[in-house]
Amino acid sequence: MRFRLALFAFSIFSLDAISSPLINHEQAEIQTDCFKGIFSDYNSWREFLIEKKSTQLKSEGEVKKYIKRFEENFSRKQFEYFRDSLSCKTFQYINDGIDVKGYVIKPKLHDKPLPVLIYNRGGNGSFGTMVFGSMMNNLFPVADQGFVIIGSQYRRSNSKYKLLDEFGGKDVDDVVALQKFIPAIVGADSSKVGMYGASRGSMQTFLALKKMNNIKAVASIAGVSDLLKGLEYRPEMENVYKKRIPLYEKNKTSELQKRSVLRWVDQLPSDVPVLLLHGTKDKRVSVNHSITLAKAFSKTGVPHKLVLYAGDSHGLRNNKAKSHKEIANWFKQHL
Repeated sequence: MRFRLALFAFSIFSLDAISSPLINHEQAEIQTDCFKGIFSDYNSWREFLIEKKSTQLKSEGEVKKYIKRFEENFSRKQFEYFRDSLSCKTFQYINDGIDVKGYVIKPKLHDKPLPVLIYNRGGNGSFGTMVFGSMMNNLFPVADQGFVIIGSQYRRSNSKYKLLDEFGGKDVDDVVALQKFIPAIVGADSSKVGMYGASRGSMQTFLALKKMNNIKAVASIAGVSDLLKGLEYRPEMENVYKKRIPLYEKNKTSELQKRSVLRWVDQLPSDVPVLLLHGTKDKRVSVNHSITLAKAFSKTGVPHKLVLYAGDSHGLRNNKAKSHKEIANWFKQHL
């Protein structure tokens, strides 16, 4: 990760005021700084975790081990660098009459409008939500390379009696709806838009791509390309599908095929290049999903690049910095 100094002076796009919105659009509501409350200071974040884990873990030794791992994954130097270098805000927007939460991240200092990346998270429902730690670990390093990143948390409900996330159904429209905000982001170049996602977010990316005509390049991290095949590798995912996908038990095959890019590769634009990243020891999504998809792209003429990380896991933990650089270079090349 580059801990560079800002060496150039104030420009018309630099130093976004803390109180100013990052999205000048009336439908981007409740814009709130990510670096506030317990995240305004490294010590307050750390002390919050100590207090929280002291009630959850059995011994002081376990708490100390947890905090040691925290400090290894989220160093003070990294935190303070990103806090000083990036603007980050969460916001709320309405889609299909439903309140949806989103976020936008961008460098504070830049001398020209920046390309925009739509990021699609993994998980389902509330699981996998892009909380502060997830942003710092996965998004801040990419934004720091000179990108605006905007993303949706997808429609979801805190009520266990009302499920809104359809795992690749109407929730895809929450991603598509982000398009209207891009021209209104301070310092964004709306003519240069890419999209990428991890795990379930890869599925969202390809589903959204079919509905969007302004995407210039795409990247997929550890994505499932065939959900039926995925069940053979990880059968417990059927519990998620039963819970999330409408009419799943009645229309299992057709609903999973709708969400499987391998089944409709020929419907993807042939002029949008795709980067595929995958760890060869991924225990959640077999690396064969990306390998098979790359072969399908070769047959249909979709420009692509396949990068496999030997021995790495679903989250590419052993190659975080390399994967961030690969993603940044891909979009710099194609946007």
